[in-house]
Amino acid sequence: MEDLTQEEWAEQLANDDNAVVLDVRTDDEVAEGIIPNAIHIDIYKGQEFIDEIEELDKSKNYYVYCRSGNRSGKACQIMEQLGFENAYNLEGGMLEWTGDVVDKE
Repeated sequence: MEDLTQEEWAEQLANDDNAVVLDVRTDDEVAEGIIPNAIHIDIYKGQEFIDEIEELDKSKNYYVYCRSGNRSGKACQIMEQLGFENAYNLEGGMLEWTGDVVDKE
């Protein structure tokens, strides 16, 4: 797992053809807006979160975020334990995000 600054995260994501953006916030938080093309799996779902994470393609690079960077850091650690090699945590999370945000469809 790697903690990336907002700038590093956005730049690396923009140049990564194997990227998946993962939002680990709650439904209520996601209702306020989500980074475009992100998949949403709420880390507070416990075992259900782990089950859904295990279904993801481990060969992809995951760019993980939450509201402030704490939960996404934990999510990256969990993903690493499950065998994911590339999980990048967005430092500062959505609180500091200045990129695009869209309404969840």
